[in-house]
Amino acid sequence: MVLSKLYSKLMRPVSLFAFSGIVSVWTLLLYNIPFFRYVADNTNENIGGRILLQASLVVIMLVLNFMMTYILMFLMRTVGRILLAVLSMINAAAVYFIMTYSVMIDATTIENVFNTRYSEASGFFSWSLWLFIFAFGILPALWCLFQPVVFGKAKKMGICCGCSLAIVLVMLLANINQTLWVSQHDTELGGLLQPWSYLVNTGRVISLNHDGQAEEIKLPDGKITDNEKAVVVLVIGESARKANFQLYGYQRATNPLLSKLDGLKVYQATSCATYTTAGTKAILEPQNSDDLYELLPNYAFRSGVDVSWRTSNWGEPPIHIDEYLTDDELADMYPDEDNDYDGILFAGLRQRIESSQKSKVLIVLHTSTSHGPKYADKYPKAFEVYKPVAENVEEGEKNIGMLVNAYDNTILYTDFLLDCLVNTLRAMKDWKSAMIFISDHGESLGENKVFMHGLPMKLAPKVQYEIPFLVWTSENFRDFKRVSGEKAKDGADQSSEELPMVLDQHYIFHSVLNLLSIQSPAYDKNFDIFMNAQ
Repeated sequence: MVLSKLYSKLMRPVSLFAFSGIVSVWTLLLYNIPFFRYVADNTNENIGGRILLQASLVVIMLVLNFMMTYILMFLMRTVGRILLAVLSMINAAAVYFIMTYSVMIDATTIENVFNTRYSEASGFFSWSLWLFIFAFGILPALWCLFQPVVFGKAKKMGICCGCSLAIVLVMLLANINQTLWVSQHDTELGGLLQPWSYLVNTGRVISLNHDGQAEEIKLPDGKITDNEKAVVVLVIGESARKANFQLYGYQRATNPLLSKLDGLKVYQATSCATYTTAGTKAILEPQNSDDLYELLPNYAFRSGVDVSWRTSNWGEPPIHIDEYLTDDELADMYPDEDNDYDGILFAGLRQRIESSQKSKVLIVLHTSTSHGPKYADKYPKAFEVYKPVAENVEEGEKNIGMLVNAYDNTILYTDFLLDCLVNTLRAMKDWKSAMIFISDHGESLGENKVFMHGLPMKLAPKVQYEIPFLVWTSENFRDFKRVSGEKAKDGADQSSEELPMVLDQHYIFHSVLNLLSIQSPAYDKNFDIFMNAQ
């Protein structure tokens, strides 16, 4: 009886004006605290100006969300209820990830969501996530779905919306002096504002992907200039950051094998982005561009090179070659190999290369070895040298050391795989060979309470873009240019053959063309780490 009366009171019909106001207020209070915290921490206004700015933003947000809710409900009724319910659950999930992982819901984050497999996304699932979504997403969604509403007339909707726009205009004019500050912080503000962050950025990503469906811009024809047997194995690392490589001065022995490898060149390098799709594109393209130019494997294949792409990853730009193999397909081809880890990408490589009918071979291995959130699942237990480990990033938040242990074990496994690859290539005496390892981007491991990757470049900490760039070549294959500041071995002036102190990912395209003896108008010697081929 009591529950029945309570239910009848709760479900008493409300006006659409009141319904929209309630939704607007809870959207502000439940989902936008990180937004206002950012504003408070980053404005240089005095106390009066700070209060005015915060108050104006509160009013603008309340009015815009009120107007959106009113229009959705009045025009779409049942569909509007469903949309508001869905937005409530997405808002809750977005705020959870913002508060837990210090992410921003910008276009990069949305693209990462679109390009993430369930197997990786499931690593974020936890009881705390589900409880948060239930309390702050599902319960409000149920109220949106079942609360009776008196919709009123169209005239009232017009008056409400007109007044809302007028209020927003007044607030904007009152803060016209904040235009520069807003423009300086637009990425952060837009990435924290719910639900607008993911609504606007989803539209941007869909638009960009639609534009990207256009055929890639073909490069001028290239040609192979000799018949010398040569193979290049390009290993694209995933989330491997320079800071945790022993080769770059890290105190732990995460590269016990590569650190003893004769002839290994170690370059200082930065990525062009902090997420896989853009980072991988930069590795494979001839120049930095928002356009889609013909990528290295596609161009080499069209130029007559035998190209194979092997991947355990995703989010790659379009690859147009005959042999594209996933880790699952490789597992079927090599049933005796351990197919739970990236070692499967290296299975049967010598046989694959030596059986080629062409003199030039390019193998691209797109790994996922250091990808979170479950670093501990990325390597065989034999490589769990650093203990104890966090099973995922959420557990690692409570003990950063355990998270770093798991991550360092992925680097130790990478060291083993690359060393085995070099030994395989070294044993192929009839082939000139090269191994290149470069990461798509770096990774945050709790520094300043930031985890994983994907922050916009202007906000990203250096651990998200400082990456390893390692190169090994067989004897007498190619001579390396020296880095600026290095002494020439013969004492000669080779200033024209110097490399800058820090390289970027675009050096891969032109260096590989040199290794494969591809003569092309697209080649730029200034982005080649090797001396010109004789």
